[in-house]
Parts: sequence; C-alpha cells; structure tokens
Amino acid sequence: MQSNVENIGGLERRLSVSVSHEAIETEMESRLKRLARTAKVPGFRPGKVPLHIVQQQYGPQVRQEVLGDVLQKSFSEAVREQKLRLVGPPHFEPETTPGSASEFGFSATFEVYPDVVLGDLSGVSIEQPMVKVIPADIDKTLEVVRKQRVQYQSVERPASEGDRVNIDYRGTIDGVEFAGGKAEGFTLVLGEGRLLKDFEGPVIGMIADQSKTFELTFPADYHGKDVAGKIATFEVKLNSVEEPELPEVNAEFAKSLGVIDGDVEKMRGEIQINLEREIAKRKKARIKSQVMQALLDTTKIDAPKVLVEQEMSRLMQDARRDLEARGMRTADISLPSELFQEQAQRRVNLGLILAELVKVQDLKASPEQVRGVVEDLAQSYENPGEVVKWHYSSPDRLNEIESAVLEDNVVAWVMEKVTSVDRTVTFDELMGKS
Repeated sequence: MQSNVENIGGLERRLSVSVSHEAIETEMESRLKRLARTAKVPGFRPGKVPLHIVQQQYGPQVRQEVLGDVLQKSFSEAVREQKLRLVGPPHFEPETTPGSASEFGFSATFEVYPDVVLGDLSGVSIEQPMVKVIPADIDKTLEVVRKQRVQYQSVERPASEGDRVNIDYRGTIDGVEFAGGKAEGFTLVLGEGRLLKDFEGPVIGMIADQSKTFELTFPADYHGKDVAGKIATFEVKLNSVEEPELPEVNAEFAKSLGVIDGDVEKMRGEIQINLEREIAKRKKARIKSQVMQALLDTTKIDAPKVLVEQEMSRLMQDARRDLEARGMRTADISLPSELFQEQAQRRVNLGLILAELVKVQDLKASPEQVRGVVEDLAQSYENPGEVVKWHYSSPDRLNEIESAVLEDNVVAWVMEKVTSVDRTVTFDELMGKS
C-alpha cells in the first residue's frame, strides 16, 4: 500500500492511496472459498458448489465488499501513519492513474483539526463589577413581588393603563374575517404589550358595555404573514374593567414570603441575601464572558468548515424549537443558515481553544471539585443527600456539572494572567436594567 497527503487549502487535505490488485484478488478468492462452504445453489449440496459457480453468482457482491473493506482499512492505516486528526467523515473517490493497471487507487478528501497556539493574555484587562445592595434595591424587589401578587377589583369607570379588561373583538380586512382576528371574553392587562399598542390604545377610555370600531395597520414585519402590512378594521366591545390592588408590605405579606413570625425587617434581610446571591451569579457570568472574549481575541484560529456547519445546523434547530414553543409556525418562517454562521464560528473557535487550554494546562475538573459543586447545590433543598444521589445517578447531569467546573478552572487560570480592574456599578446596571 502506498499513500500520499496533499494540502489543498486551509484545513482541507487529500489523501491518495493505492493498493495492488493482487491483494484484492487474493482477498476475494479467500472470501469466495469460505462462502462456498455454506452457499446454497439449486442442484448442488451445501459445501459442494464449484468455486466458479460461486464466483458467477456472488462475485460482484463480494468484490464490492472487499473493495469497501480495503478502502476503509487502507485509509485508516494511512491516517495512523501520517498522524492525521480528522474532522468528520472523509469523501472517497476512485482514482485512475496512467500505468496503474496493477493497482487500485482512491483519494479521500477531509478536514483536519487546526494547530491551536494560545495567545498572550498579559496585556488584557478584565473588568470586575463591584456592587453593593442598597435599601432602594430591596424596595424595588418588594415592588416586583407585590405586582406578582396583584389582585383585581371590579370598577365602574373608563379603562386606563394598568387595568385588566375583558373584551370581545372581531377583525376584518376588506370586510373578510382573518385567522386569529376574533375572540370573545378575552382578558388582558392594558399596557403590558400583549396586543399591539395601536389595538390597546382605542380601548383605553372605554367603559363597560361600550362598543367601538377603529382601524389599525399591522406592522410590515408582523409574525402573521397573512396580515403583515395590511389595514384591518376592528369592532371591540368592552365587557368589564378591573383595577389592580397591590398587597401592603406588612406582617401578612412577610409570612406569605416564608418569614414565619411576619417580621418585615427579617423579610428585607432575606431579600438582601437573595439579591447578593444573584449579584454573585451575574458577576461570575460577566467575568466569564470577558474571559472567553479575551481568549478569542488573543488566539487566532481557523475553524474546520464541517464543525461550523454542524453547529449552524444545531443553532437553527434550537431556534425553530424556540419559535414553536412560542406558538409560532416555523413552516411559515425562513431561517437561512447564514444567520447563524457568525455565532457558530465563535462557538467552534472557542471550543477548540478551551480544549487546547485544558489539555496544555491540565485544567480538567477533578472529582473533588465536582463533588463540592454538587453538595453546594444540594444545600438549598430540603433533603440534600437525595439531591446528591440524584446528580450522581445520571451521567448527563454529572457531565453538566463537570463542564461548569471546567469552565470555572479556565476562568481562574486566565484571571491569573490578566489585569483585573474593579468597577463600581449599581444593582440595576449589573442586572441589565439600565
């Protein structure tokens, strides 16, 4: 067997292999003889079929099997000899070379993994957000919780923003009803944006039992293609108006949040602890994001096309599942794969960089680290021991923990190489609310 590797651009390689016809014929003869022992041919007893008859009946099939096996074996041996790291399956093609009547030749085209040379991080600065919980942050959180527990009371006045209303409506375009344009007893909170602003606007100021007719133009990019950009006429009848009533922040409210003795200050203290826990999570995520970007910026790498295409396909499938979960028909939505190319390229590059960093610096997750994270997670549950068992009973769950620990190890290693800069920010800034 002879083999030769050719660089045909970037990470693509072409491996040419030739095998003597004599070796192929020898293997064919051996297989046909074995087949003759069990072959069933009318007019002959098993094991007594002449070899030339077996060859006539099974020869083409056996030849294809032999060629396939020789191709795979020869290719695998050549890959080992050349010490190639393949990405994805190869594409095989037969080769015909002048004067090669005594040899069977083929070529295999494939991509190889790139050589990853980790960049210099010494000139990189990573910003560490510094946040302190203040009473106003606790007040805002309490307001959010109050709104989550809002009750509505019926009122006899015009509807205003924030009210919950019940309506019947019927929409037409050029006098014809359209799909999704009609409902009875539909409830919504004005101002929440559940319906188009141009629909909610005319409802504000209406009173119970009042009807109104108005027109609106659907946005050109509206998800329902049948009505996008079109003018619709709506007939709306307001059935009822209810105004919001928020609970008072008192002992009963504190008890409803799990503070048994109803101590409001104790409740505020627990909210502060929860906010500080959330701060720690967000701070960790922001630092991790900067670390990953620093690795991408300092390490230049060519990503194998096949890996990028696979990642693009995964991202597209995830996007379709997300849209379907929102009740949208993905069959009506075009999702060109190019939309996901940049994100896929980034993910593949980062994955290759992290793999190299973990290997070179031996940053893999240790069993002790994994155990520590699992036990820490379990502490927030009523029966920590059962939660630990639950994690260790599933390889997939444990792999998720190991991946998280591995990323923590990478972040810790990078933070030792870069310059850390503290920056004071507010709670809302860290949460992305301002």
